[in-house]
Amino acid sequence: MNDITLKNKPLVEAIFELRWELQEPIPGIKIDPQYKLLIGRVFERVKEEFPFHEVAPTTMMPDEMAGYIVQHRFRKERNKWPLIQVGPGIITLNDTEEYTWENFEIGIHKVLDALYEIYPDTENRLSVNRLLLRYIDAVAFDYIKVDIFDFLREKMKTNIKLEEKLFEDTGVNNSPLHFDMRFSFPVDKPDGILHLRFVRGKRAELESLIWETMVESTEKNVPNEKTKISNWIKEAHDLTHNWFFKIIEGELLKRFE
Repeated sequence: MNDITLKNKPLVEAIFELRWELQEPIPGIKIDPQYKLLIGRVFERVKEEFPFHEVAPTTMMPDEMAGYIVQHRFRKERNKWPLIQVGPGIITLNDTEEYTWENFEIGIHKVLDALYEIYPDTENRLSVNRLLLRYIDAVAFDYIKVDIFDFLREKMKTNIKLEEKLFEDTGVNNSPLHFDMRFSFPVDKPDGILHLRFVRGKRAELESLIWETMVESTEKNVPNEKTKISNWIKEAHDLTHNWFFKIIEGELLKRFE
């Protein structure tokens, strides 16, 4: 995770995502009968801070095909962050370079307040089936001059290496054109999964190493009460924060300070 004390923090995007169960009146058709009300209610709650309403092209999709697909965005200004995204069964809060955890947490609770206003009674009770806190970070990287596997081992506490004998007398260059390494580990607090990913990509047209730190809870591991979700958010943040700073401890941390 990224901290406000890092002047050169590598954050690309911070994402909080909540999903809830959709109704299935016909097998294979999932809808949220409260969805139209949700859009207006969310906007009423956040319009002072997020007055710019952006309609995504996905609004042209039939309702029965739009489950868990973002259709509306609420921003401070056009193309400005942070932003709130809403679709049938899904709501997210996204932020980029201006991110601080203090402001992001406040934003998450505004999203939760708006959402739980729509589902206050037993009949329409919100049934959350997924919570996700995700951080995407990136550092510029020269894949020609620097061995990515050495870099991961020496700078990011991740030791993965293909033996050189695999490349000997094969004509294969040992500098990967693409790579995508993913790890998932069970977590006790919060109850769920920690995902870690390293991938070759670009940021601002520069070749980069991109890594993601995610905490996810689904189905039976997901809390449904708003206070318990608040606790989940705090625990997920504490965990991602811990892993982020452990991964970059040393030279990278000095570079980002």
